[in-house]
Amino acid sequence: MDISATTLQMDAQKSAEEEPPGKHVTGNQVEEPHSKTTANGRKQLFPQVPDANWNDWKWQFRNRITTIDELEKLIPLSAKEQTQLRIVVDKYPLSVTPHYLSLIDTQNPDDAIRKQALPSFHELGLAGMGVEDPLDERGDSVVPGLVHRYPDRVLMVLTNLCAVLCRHCTRKREWRQGGWVRTAAEIEAMLDYIRCNRSVRDIIISGGDPLTLSTSRLEKVISGLRQIEHVEIIRIGTRFPVVLPQRIDDELCTMLSKYGPIWVNTHFNNVREITPESAQACDRLLRAGVPVNNQSVLLRGVNDTVEEHTKLCQGLLRIKVRPYYLYECDEVQGTEHFRTTVETGIRIIEGMRGHTSGLAIPTFVVDLPQGGGKIPVQPNYALMHTEESLIFRNYEYRLFRYRNPGAPRRPKNGHKNGRRARVSPNQEVNRPLEYNAVQGEGDENRSLLRS
Repeated sequence: MDISATTLQMDAQKSAEEEPPGKHVTGNQVEEPHSKTTANGRKQLFPQVPDANWNDWKWQFRNRITTIDELEKLIPLSAKEQTQLRIVVDKYPLSVTPHYLSLIDTQNPDDAIRKQALPSFHELGLAGMGVEDPLDERGDSVVPGLVHRYPDRVLMVLTNLCAVLCRHCTRKREWRQGGWVRTAAEIEAMLDYIRCNRSVRDIIISGGDPLTLSTSRLEKVISGLRQIEHVEIIRIGTRFPVVLPQRIDDELCTMLSKYGPIWVNTHFNNVREITPESAQACDRLLRAGVPVNNQSVLLRGVNDTVEEHTKLCQGLLRIKVRPYYLYECDEVQGTEHFRTTVETGIRIIEGMRGHTSGLAIPTFVVDLPQGGGKIPVQPNYALMHTEESLIFRNYEYRLFRYRNPGAPRRPKNGHKNGRRARVSPNQEVNRPLEYNAVQGEGDENRSLLRS
């Protein structure tokens, strides 16, 4: 059963009944935009919406665009596109907030934000590629909704509801199950498991997006976790600072500030997603004592160049968000058109290293299939490694010999085990070596050491 607009609106209305709207940002409080995309897009697509509604996260959630009929009134679509997209949303539903839709360049069919938010016929054209659950989260689920893969941390999946259904979503399989939120009994079963496993010190709250829940309902979960003595860290995985930043209101931040240390991992993929609203949302979290990290996904046509990813990460630092992970796009059914080669990610990290602050460079990781876990993948800087020394190349492809500290010393003028005595550190260790630069894609072809 597909997630329908009615189902999602019922959840939003229920949330609205549980608690009153929080305080909202007025137009006068918004900083000068990093770009004019937000203002222009809102003016073009939603000119009649007053600030009181636009800045109300519950209005944004209730008024998500969830059908092709609604979409074609806002975004130019040919008759063929409309037909194709209706077929796509029968399998992979559509949901996008007015705020996030307003960031799209409606005249550009290859717009980076459009690719993430709106359906594409490619989702069906390459449907034979990938699997529903590439990370085998079901296999590592110890009770419904609780994934225990790593020794000291667990993942709590509280809901499958999201404000925006990102087309590259790892849990795209959940979209066909209707909108659901874990029951009180299911959450209590998760808490019981955590209570009984003292090795668990780090909790990741995820979904869907857990910030679709009301603040009071989310607080019940966090409060329950904080009553478990061995739980040290709580992390919340959410894309709301990007797609519905109005959700990060004073009420939410006040609640989170009571239960620290809490960290938020959010999900910016393109520099144009950094808007005055998203910057203010992150700033509110930080002022509440909640550090914010970013986990981006490497996506073809969105952020798959050194230039684009450098702009993104430098922009994140400007709004005090730390680039944390760059994920290789998981092998999920319906996402093959987004996936790049692993070498693309390595080249991005290589192109950033030395050319921008190390603080701006995320760790590139591949999340292995069948529950293998995250593996960091980096450019090859150590070209040779012996017991006594290593040969490194730096970001300029200069070669350096580096003495391996603590390696056993050999007699200065003698031999050991038939091998030549070690060269004196003052002669050849820890200094640049001569090299020839050679054109080619592989590291092994880029420099040759002269003997």
